[in-house]
Amino acid sequence: MVGERKFILITGRTLKQGRALHLGKDSPEYTDEVSTVEMNKQDMERMGLREGEEVRAKTEHGETTLRCRASDALPQGVVFMPYGPPANVLIGPDTGGTGTPDSKGIEIELEAI
Repeated sequence: MVGERKFILITGRTLKQGRALHLGKDSPEYTDEVSTVEMNKQDMERMGLREGEEVRAKTEHGETTLRCRASDALPQGVVFMPYGPPANVLIGPDTGGTGTPDSKGIEIELEAI
C-alpha cells in the first residue's frame, strides 16, 4: 500500500468497455465504464467510500473525477480503470520512444468528493 490516499494505477481493457465501444465513444454505456475506477473493498472502507461514489483522481499528468467500484480481484493499494479518455488524462503522453505511453504502475492520489 502506497499511502492513505495514494495508490498504484493499472489501466487496461475490459469486456464491458469493449462491448460499449461498439455503441460509440459518446454512448452512456462507454462513458460510464471508462469513468469508473475499481478499488479493493478494504481501501474503499478505509476512505469511507461506497460503491458508485465519486473520487477525484490525480496524477502528475492531470486529474479527473471517477466513480468507484469495489473489486475482490485487486490487492490493497492497487486500483484499476479501463482505457479511455479519463485514463488518458491520468497516464500522460510520454511514450519513451515506444509509441505507447506507460499505462501500468502509475502513482495516483484518490480523494473522496
